[in-house]
Amino acid sequence: MAGPKFDVSTPKGLAAFSGFMGSKSYVEGWQFSDADSEYFGKFTSCPEAATYPHAFRWYIHIAALQGVRGLSFSAPAAAAEAPAKGGDDDDDFDVFGDDDEEDDEPKESRKEMLARYKKDAEERLAKKEATQRTLVGIEIKPWDTEQDLLALWKKITTETVVMDGLRWGETCHLADVAFGIKKIVTTFVMGVSQSSQTVQDMIEAMEDEVQSVEITSMNVL
Repeated sequence: MAGPKFDVSTPKGLAAFSGFMGSKSYVEGWQFSDADSEYFGKFTSCPEAATYPHAFRWYIHIAALQGVRGLSFSAPAAAAEAPAKGGDDDDDFDVFGDDDEEDDEPKESRKEMLARYKKDAEERLAKKEATQRTLVGIEIKPWDTEQDLLALWKKITTETVVMDGLRWGETCHLADVAFGIKKIVTTFVMGVSQSSQTVQDMIEAMEDEVQSVEITSMNVL
């Protein structure tokens, strides 16, 4: 199996694996592969959702693909073992007289438990990602010294690249490049629905005014 190696049997290795899966649905590529089966087989139980959220999400997803027979959950702390059948003393001990009603209640199947755990994990992840913002640094180089860079910056930020959820910095900096040419240095903040590559492509499409565009930094806020 190619790619990074993680010892998911240790807390440190499992934490690293969970971080690695932060923006991935599968261990390798964009679809289920032998790498997912191999890592799944290394788990003895489902990772804790609170401690390893991305590993938990991946585990639930792969378990669903492979069938619930491959899923192993630790028993919930609140679950009580069924009392062993005894003699008359056990039968007589009925404080509230409604044990039969509890026994008649439908119990959650493992498949239903899997679906519920998966839904809860996806909702928590979606809620977190919905509010996530990333600060992106970008540099834009013109063709020559004759260009009005402030006018170009204004055109880019108010006309060319305008999206819901994307906010440009209020100012820009003009930095020296060479031979009197300067470049525009600025930032923008984007949400999870935007892509820095899309922004870069849109600016590079201004071929008559822009020589090159470079993403210089990305920091999750």
